[in-house]
Amino acid sequence: MQYNEIGKTGMRVSNLSFGASSLGGVFHGIREDEAIEAVHTAVNGGINFIDVSPYYGHLKAETVLGKALKDIDRKKYFLSTKVGRYGKDGVNYWDYSAKRAKESVYESMERLNVDHIDLINVHDIEFANLQQVVDETLPALVELRREGVVGHVGITDLQPENLKWVIEHCEEGTVESVLNFCHYCLNDDLLTEYFSFFEERGIGIINASPFSMGLLSMRGTPDWHPAPDALKEACSKAASYCNEHDYPIDKLAIQYATSCNEHIATTLFSSANPKNVIKNINYVNEPIDWQLVEKVKEMIGNQQRVRWKNS
Repeated sequence: MQYNEIGKTGMRVSNLSFGASSLGGVFHGIREDEAIEAVHTAVNGGINFIDVSPYYGHLKAETVLGKALKDIDRKKYFLSTKVGRYGKDGVNYWDYSAKRAKESVYESMERLNVDHIDLINVHDIEFANLQQVVDETLPALVELRREGVVGHVGITDLQPENLKWVIEHCEEGTVESVLNFCHYCLNDDLLTEYFSFFEERGIGIINASPFSMGLLSMRGTPDWHPAPDALKEACSKAASYCNEHDYPIDKLAIQYATSCNEHIATTLFSSANPKNVIKNINYVNEPIDWQLVEKVKEMIGNQQRVRWKNS
């Protein structure tokens, strides 16, 4: 496992990190004892950065993660959670007000059984009024940072242009990290165009969804996936090609996503299955087949960087 600093935060994190969305049963049902074991397996395997949100499973992911963290030395991991996006009684809702942001941080700490959050993020800013994020949400989090309740402040979004806009419109030093997903993977490297912008400002880059929400897997995409059919077909053909050559596309995908260590501090993946956690850790610790990377990119062809609805 390789360790990189997130921007100038001082947090040196594993280049593969644990996303706890699966603990909320976001994609399918889970066994709680198995999910807790998955967290322990990740930390024991060298992963030291864990990301979650009250939105995942509508509080369930934080609750289950909190049970897992009870038995882990707090010095062994950095913890990230979010504000702004929530859910209750099966209904999603958003609240980016300063008051709700502060309340949410304390509520998350209680569920997570911790007294400090290392990184607090404004979640999926595409759903917010970006000016409100600049004027209200971020200043509230900066105040908590000043008080020592949280260590660092970041923002997350699918659309990197939104991340850029917020950074350009807020005070320097406000945003210390960005989390972007599905834009540094085998079928889409749009994030590379933003590397210099973030790095010139000392902002760390966190990558997520190395499998492009199922595009880069033998299982294939779920029905709700927003990618166009042509991209789904291209990725499916690439997955079959990798399988024929005894090199699962999910292995290639996660190796590729974690290979850009000079620019990307860490890449998040999520699983509530300890066996999958071990498998992905082993993948990252093995050398990547760059010739196969080029072949897969060739097969995806003109579907590279094709934007999805709302992406």
